[in-house]
Amino acid sequence: MPKLVKLHVELIGYTHDAEQIIAAAIRQCYSAIGAKELKKKLSEKIMRNLIDQVINSGHTSTIEHALFTFAIEFFSRAGSHQLVRHRIASFSQQSQRYVKIEDEDSFEYIMPATIAAIPECKERFLKAMKYIYGDYKFYVEKGVPAEDARYELPNACATKIVVSMNPRSLYNFFKERKCARAQWEIRVLANKMYDLVVDKAPNLFKYAGPSCEVDLVCRQGKRSCNKWKSIKGARLIDPIAA
Repeated sequence: MPKLVKLHVELIGYTHDAEQIIAAAIRQCYSAIGAKELKKKLSEKIMRNLIDQVINSGHTSTIEHALFTFAIEFFSRAGSHQLVRHRIASFSQQSQRYVKIEDEDSFEYIMPATIAAIPECKERFLKAMKYIYGDYKFYVEKGVPAEDARYELPNACATKIVVSMNPRSLYNFFKERKCARAQWEIRVLANKMYDLVVDKAPNLFKYAGPSCEVDLVCRQGKRSCNKWKSIKGARLIDPIAA
């Protein structure tokens, strides 16, 4: 049988002294001394205050001087199409042209919980995955190139992707994708990525989150989850009326 899999995310590389580098970059804008020397003179308190200052003021170009790289596995092709819309990032995705599905165990897929919760729907979904794999195998055995056989593969197919983002891009990503209105799979991904970077750079990411928390604005209009109502000073914007 094709294999049902679950999202896995690891932080495989990052700027280890990200907060110090960013604080030095902030100071460089107003100092005749070079960034290397400025970095040496930073206390924890000064570094924290500088980061707070640029994030709260919205002048966040300086927080681009760091990078975080994630290895994402068992994420659906449907989810990856949403992920790559975040343009200020680097993506390297497993190719369905060159990585051939060799056997049933290699055909990995994601099943939404809403489908899994209904026995009839789950059974139909599992049958569909098995049928599609059978067709794919048939095409390849008949000499159809994998790059053409893949045309029948579903959005449910699991993929692997390496993603690198700077903190400014991650702030935008979390603002959009940690929102309760974001599609469930990419929201789970965003929450996992958030936990990983907060662990490594807590001062840098302490203000990251959905727009209702970060900007005190919900832009979902009638589709709002209404979480903004429980946040002091937050307001709702109807994007259609605006």
